[in-house]
Amino acid sequence: MNQGRIWTVVSPTVGLPLLIGSVAVTSLLVHWAIISHTAWYPAYWEGKGRAAHAAIEAPAPAVASLTGQAVVASK
Repeated sequence: MNQGRIWTVVSPTVGLPLLIGSVAVTSLLVHWAIISHTAWYPAYWEGKGRAAHAAIEAPAPAVASLTGQAVVASK
């Protein structure tokens, strides 16, 4: 073990639950961030496919060309 002497400072009965708990909390925070900051993930959980994802996306913004006419940017 690379850092085996850590257990002479921190008891494994305290250190291992703290390590496993911190991994679990970090995982939950990452999942919460994905759910709360994306529009497609809640729709995915509800069973909606790509069609629902396409409906969520905003239309492409119009870009003014050199002639002064608006041109819609395509993906």
